[in-house]
Amino acid sequence: MKDLQIRAFLQDCLAEDLGAGDLFARLVESKEVQAVVLSKDSGVFSGQVYATELLEMMGVKYAWKINDKEHFSPKQVLLEVVADWRLLLQLERVLLNILQHSSGIATKTAAFVRLIQGLPISLLDTRKTRPLLRVFEKYSVRNGGAKNHRLGLDDALMVKDTHLAHIGDLKAFVQKARQEIPWTSKIEIECNSVEMALKVMQAGADIIMCDNMDIASIKEVVAERNKHHPLVLLEASGNITEESVQAYAQSGVDAISSGALIHQAVWVDFSFKI
Repeated sequence: MKDLQIRAFLQDCLAEDLGAGDLFARLVESKEVQAVVLSKDSGVFSGQVYATELLEMMGVKYAWKINDKEHFSPKQVLLEVVADWRLLLQLERVLLNILQHSSGIATKTAAFVRLIQGLPISLLDTRKTRPLLRVFEKYSVRNGGAKNHRLGLDDALMVKDTHLAHIGDLKAFVQKARQEIPWTSKIEIECNSVEMALKVMQAGADIIMCDNMDIASIKEVVAERNKHHPLVLLEASGNITEESVQAYAQSGVDAISSGALIHQAVWVDFSFKI
């Protein structure tokens, strides 16, 4: 069964580029040709699931020379396709945009993952995604070796500083949430100090986000959690970079989240050659 969400996304991508139709296709005759997608960079490949659906939608014969999550090098052939050259030229930019964008995120994510390899911690993305590209970008993060944080406001209750400013009795709020939200949904509360983290633990949250806290403060929270609230999960977040991720990973938290996996990723360079 085809993924209807992916297909709808691809149809929108094609419609954006084709408009009322490719003007070049009016001027030339049909001719079957072979083409390849060639890498000019090195990195971690991603986008195969989307590209395969695109090629099948358009009736293009294809042969993958690489799979999602695998490493690629410069001058490596990633994909071979055969079809009418008019058709290939119409889908070229959509195909490359998907593969370059997705592989850029996977490559950036893999760079973070390598820095914390061997440590008992999960690396997570965030909701800082481009509008309407969240599922696609979070798929790319997984291909880079990290995990997804929540997909949206409906799959976990995260209470941030902007919520807390208007919540008086935090413990009563958490108790009400337990009655109202789905049984499988977790409650995560953002904290920017050790004092706030202690208060949140006592209120009964499932996860504490240590947001923009220094390493020393996070270690204090970890020690308190380990001693009195062993079931609470701890997440470090806030401007965590490749330079700092290892120090945060060694602080004792269970997870690190970083929007940089997506919004700081740079497209890798692929080319399409007929």
